[in-house]
Amino acid sequence: MGEPANLEAIMGLIMHGGDAKGNAVEAIRAAKKGDFDAAASFLEKANHALNIAHKSQTALLAEEAAGQSIEVSLLMVHGQDHLMNAITFLDMAKETIDLYRRIEEIGGQ
Repeated sequence: MGEPANLEAIMGLIMHGGDAKGNAVEAIRAAKKGDFDAAASFLEKANHALNIAHKSQTALLAEEAAGQSIEVSLLMVHGQDHLMNAITFLDMAKETIDLYRRIEEIGGQ
């Protein structure tokens, strides 16, 4: 059994999804320290990585929609898992950063 034919797209999901989640984590850590400029920068990086991961997913979906069967491999599942975790984590990071910002505003009064 060889590699999936669409290994490049799958690896894009894994690498860029992981980067997006990692940057979202760093954004939360920066906000926790009160560094909201750094948090915004990490969120921007996370969004950029997520967009690249989405392009990889779109390439796979387009292949499937064109009638080209996609082999569901452990790598594919792992890639989709990375993407979904990144999306969820980025959403939670935005909410958490907003909470840290509100806490700082209340504490500064």
